[in-house]
Amino acid sequence: MSALDRRFMAAAIRLARWHEGRTGSNPSVATLIVREIEGVPVIVGRGVTALGGRPHAEPQALAEAGELARGATAYVTLEPCAHHGRTPPCAETLVSAGVARVVAAATDPDERVSGRGYAILRAGGIEVIESVLAREAEHDLAGYLKRRTNNRAHVTLKLAVSANGKIGRRDGRQVTITGEVSRSQVHALRAQSDVILVGVGTATNDDPDLTCRLPGLQDRSPVRLVLDTHLRLPVGSRLAVTARNVPLWIATAADPDDPRRVKLAATGAEFMACDAHDGRLALPELLEDIAARGLSTVFVEGGAEVAQAFLDEDLVDRIVLFTGEGAVEGEAVNAPVTRQTVPETFRQVASMRYGADQMDEYERA
Repeated sequence: MSALDRRFMAAAIRLARWHEGRTGSNPSVATLIVREIEGVPVIVGRGVTALGGRPHAEPQALAEAGELARGATAYVTLEPCAHHGRTPPCAETLVSAGVARVVAAATDPDERVSGRGYAILRAGGIEVIESVLAREAEHDLAGYLKRRTNNRAHVTLKLAVSANGKIGRRDGRQVTITGEVSRSQVHALRAQSDVILVGVGTATNDDPDLTCRLPGLQDRSPVRLVLDTHLRLPVGSRLAVTARNVPLWIATAADPDDPRRVKLAATGAEFMACDAHDGRLALPELLEDIAARGLSTVFVEGGAEVAQAFLDEDLVDRIVLFTGEGAVEGEAVNAPVTRQTVPETFRQVASMRYGADQMDEYERA
């Protein structure tokens, strides 16, 4: 691994983020084709997994590079696929293009690929360098990797916490905890997610849209999922009213012939049937069902009870805390997690300032 390899891999990882959350069941992967021209390394081809998941990054980058790919180095953020479909696997496409080196970040855990992509490359006479900036690539590919290895969706828990460790008022009145810069960052995180999840209490009390409202990213709003055991979501809520514009799924244990289900279905809402235990929906099975639909990332954004339930079930893979500088006084709701109480099973991976707010990100150790 050279400094030059790390430099171009970092660029490939940044490129992969362009289509994060928009590639269906496939991960957003990037490829850069680099060769020396007059003694200087130059990017001659680039590709990122297309919207919807096809075509993959490698054939796009090779098509742009053309004959310049022969003898060049390909930087790939995920091991090239090795399984045949209607098109040849990306590993064979790289061999056919005459690439001399392949520098890869993450290994694909898919049993049809894992290690086989590298084996095809080496059998074709290509030098393969593995695990360059693997951790950085795996951070962005976490949803896909979790779905492939654990058959469930990856869960990010986001909380806005006041300086005195509160997330809201018990009377349900809304209170502003973080500033505009932090709220914009949350919308960016929504745009990178497949599903945004809240409890019915938050959906009823706050009446949120749960969409991405950043300029230019409005069409990247994720599926909105409400945990609603007994179908309490009002038909006139913003979520229901906009269900035909932005997908709304409702996870429920209500009977299929419940009249409230008929009314919500008329708005365009879809339902995910769930088992309930002690009044709570079965979250592990719900995450498996989400993964079975080809979705990889769940952004848990609403409700102390919901957040605590995911923590109690040990289903949280990433925690993003936005800590404001003000306090919430009076009858307030304690935050399930604060900077001081993050479980020991998590390690800090990022810390930033957004205006007056502090953002801290943690991942499973």
